[in-house]
Amino acid sequence: MKVPFNALTLTDDAADVKAAIERVVASGWYILGPEVEAFEQEFATASGVAHAVGVGNGTDAIFLILRALDIGPGDEVITSPLSAAFSALAIQMCGARPVFADIDPERLTLDPLAAESAVTSRTRAIMPVHLYGQPADMRAFEALAARHNLALVEDAAQSQLATSDGRPVGSIGVAAATSFYPTKNLGALGDGGAILTRDAALAARIKRLRNGGQSKRYHHDEPGVNSRLDEMQAAILRARLQRLPRWTDRRRAIAAAYRAALASHGLNAAALTCPREFDPGHVYHLFPLLTGERDRFQAHMAAAGIETLIHYPIPIPRQPSMRSANPATCPIADRICSQVVSLPMYPALTVEAVDLVGAAAAAFRA
Repeated sequence: MKVPFNALTLTDDAADVKAAIERVVASGWYILGPEVEAFEQEFATASGVAHAVGVGNGTDAIFLILRALDIGPGDEVITSPLSAAFSALAIQMCGARPVFADIDPERLTLDPLAAESAVTSRTRAIMPVHLYGQPADMRAFEALAARHNLALVEDAAQSQLATSDGRPVGSIGVAAATSFYPTKNLGALGDGGAILTRDAALAARIKRLRNGGQSKRYHHDEPGVNSRLDEMQAAILRARLQRLPRWTDRRRAIAAAYRAALASHGLNAAALTCPREFDPGHVYHLFPLLTGERDRFQAHMAAAGIETLIHYPIPIPRQPSMRSANPATCPIADRICSQVVSLPMYPALTVEAVDLVGAAAAAFRA
């Protein structure tokens, strides 16, 4: 491939990441130490909240929020059918039932009206996903949550440093979960996740729950889990967090270049649709297009030496793991999952590569 879908090798951060690794090795402290504490403070500040809690991965981050809110068996959490399946699997992990409401066909995030129609007496929380880096309609979800006395939990795994109406994503609901999986905008060299919240008591409980429910060493006050961001990943994330604003600017520039190329080459609406940018706070974790000729489009791009991927080919309600939740059908999500395809999107893309990708996509015809 002339243009791979992603590249996860070190780039301009190489020296700082290597120095961070060496610092941790020299310290001999690997779990819940000064690097985690410093990263939590720095990431909270960057995210516009008072508290961040580092955990093992993004799935655990969602699970621990729900556990700390005492959501469990018999409860329901409304969420999006279009996401990585881990969003809903985390709801199942705490014993609650994931309830899927359909998506907005243009924004591609959870539709507030569909979500409201799914509220029942068992609903405890609503969890929109800020998908592909595009913020969900948080004003509408705040109002919905207030009307029905629901916890508003943000799945911000794909939206680090995004804003919604000028407010930092992750600072709007009661808490937010994010992921540092290596492909994320802020990625570790392994797994990791974090919870963001303004609530000191909630943050304190999550810190206990992530560490076996311990209030102090060997004192387990409640059943917890073992989900701790390790010192090595925290140190690496600290090095990369400094670059995240610049990397985010680069993602936005690449997205603008793709949109300009598609427009200047006369985008064939019958062949490709480019989803709108609803908020300038979009951080372009991915750059999706929609086409009814996806197989042919991917073959066309591959012939030009460009790798594309699908995010996501199967709506979560149609996953076999969700059968026990008796999920409702979501026809818009079904259609989008049959059409969506992602172009390469990462800060290390060269100008030449971006031009090649844009021109190749624009040349596709139905």
